[in-house]
Parts: sequence; C-alpha cells; structure tokens
Amino acid sequence: LFPCSRKGAMMDNRFATALVIACVLSLISTIYMAASIGTDFWYEYHTLSPAENISEAGRSIWEEFFSKEADEKTYTDALFRCNGTVGLWRRCITVPKNSHWYSPPENDMTTNCISFSLSDQFMEKYIEPGNHNSGTDLNRTYLWRLQFLLPFVSIGLMCFGALIGLCACACRSLYPAIATGVLHFLAGLCTLGLVGCYVAGIELLHKKLPLPDDVRGEFGWSFCLACVSAPLQFMAAALFIWAARTNRKEFTLLKAYRVA
Repeated sequence: LFPCSRKGAMMDNRFATALVIACVLSLISTIYMAASIGTDFWYEYHTLSPAENISEAGRSIWEEFFSKEADEKTYTDALFRCNGTVGLWRRCITVPKNSHWYSPPENDMTTNCISFSLSDQFMEKYIEPGNHNSGTDLNRTYLWRLQFLLPFVSIGLMCFGALIGLCACACRSLYPAIATGVLHFLAGLCTLGLVGCYVAGIELLHKKLPLPDDVRGEFGWSFCLACVSAPLQFMAAALFIWAARTNRKEFTLLKAYRVA
C-alpha cells in the first residue's frame, strides 16, 4: 500500500497545482475585465488637425457634445474632431483648459467626459444616426445593449464560480470544481461575445458615419484587456474541469486497486 499512497500524494500535488494556476488565471481575468469595464479607452480617435479644437467652430462642436440633447451623430462628430475616446459607460473628448474666445491659443489641453445614462444604454439606434424619422436600426440597437449587459454577466458568472470554489475547499472535494470550470467557460463565451458585439457595432457605426480623412480610429487598451480576459477564462475553465474529472477517475481506480 505504500507505493499506492505515494502515488496518490503525487496526484494530489498535481491537482492542487492545476487548481492554484486556475485560480490565478481566474483572478487575473476578473481584474482585467473589471478594469476594461471601468475605463474609457475601448475606441480612440486621433485627429491630425487638433488646432481646430480652439477655433470658434471647434468650440461649438464640443459645447454640443456636453449638451443633454446631444444625439449619436452630434457626439460622434465631436469624438472625431476632438481626439475622443469611448468606453462602455463614458465618452470623452480633449479640449483646451481655457475656452474663452479672447484667450490666446494654448497647447494646454484637458480631457472631459460625460457618462452614458442607463436610458442611453437601452436607447434605440437609428438607420441614419441623428435622424429619428429614419427608423430603428435593430442590429446596432441590440449590439449596443449586449455590449452593455455581457460584461456584467461574465463577471457575475466568475464570482459565482469563485463561491462554488470556496464551498469545494470547505468540503475538501474537487467535484464542485467542474461547476466552477463550466461557469468560467460560460464567462469566457460572454466576454468573447462582448468583444464581437463591440467590433461589429463600431464597424456598423463607421459605415453610417465614415471617418473624416484627417481622423484615425483604433481600438484602445481597455478593449485589449477584454480580449486578453477571454482566453484566460477559457484556460482557467479547462484547468478546473481537467483537475476535477481526472482526480475523480484516479480516485475510482485507486479505490478499485485497494479493494482488489
């Protein structure tokens, strides 16, 4: 029985290592996901003529950006012209600190943001942005709503999986780790869906409102964090499921060997 016990100890160490790595990956992916949700750099616009920001026309653009009546076309035009950034919850533009018309041009700029309200997140998107009479664009409407809901579903699934993992530790059993792995897999699908919805939404928007020739758009680091979070969730799920299933099989074989 001594070699058998030694073999069982080696298995326990192997499974414990897999679980520790899975927990670390889960923690990192949760941090990345939370950081991407809370930051405003999912998409960035860079204009080649920032001097327009301090002209009279530029000033009227960013004043409309902060207006409560600003529609999708209005704030998108401001994002184009004022080095804007867009997050899941806020949109930001870069404007001069001193906005008075009589002030000399300055290079001292500041970033001002305005939050999307809950009603904005569920507001209908129109076939022609800014034209309420053009009809509802269902594709963009549901893509926008999904990109708002999916990250919270993803984090919720991972937190629920962590709770199950704590119960597994208390019970000193690896069997609940299968459920933790499945929840992390579903969280990874939600994150992957979020990334896909966001990319599709941006592409559809730019077909309606093409970028000006002097404006360049690119995905920001907040978007990259979400992209990295998805594979981490899948890897954590694979390790949780592998450790639980393999330990169960090995335990069954070991028990049969001892009985024999």
